[in-house]
Amino acid sequence: MSIIVSRLGSILPVFLLLAVEPLSSQMSGPKPFARSMDCPSGDCPLLQGAPQTTGMRSGFVRLKPGGTVGWHTTGKNEEALVILHGQGEALIDGQAKQTFVAPAFAYIPPATRHNVSNTGKDMLEYVYVVAPAKLP
Repeated sequence: MSIIVSRLGSILPVFLLLAVEPLSSQMSGPKPFARSMDCPSGDCPLLQGAPQTTGMRSGFVRLKPGGTVGWHTTGKNEEALVILHGQGEALIDGQAKQTFVAPAFAYIPPATRHNVSNTGKDMLEYVYVVAPAKLP
């Protein structure tokens, strides 16, 4: 029989603990995983939504100097950019550009038309995370 040390330090048989705290391996739905961020093509999905997640999507982007991802909208989602290498701008429709130099973080609210450009001399590398927004 396997044993687990509880929060109080006492030893409990596994079958007793299962009734109190479900193990994540027994739950249905998305499962944890790890993945390489080796991305030779320049735009590589990391998370692609259901059934892999409950709605979150993510990817790794590499932009050459002077490159852009193109204008697009977040729709009903919000987006976070984690800048890993390089420098650039988050161009927001109707607002001042947001300039960044790695390491940096940028947030794009729901229903926002935007573009990301590499303004530096080196490759711009970042991870984007898009998730459904809880609108009021």
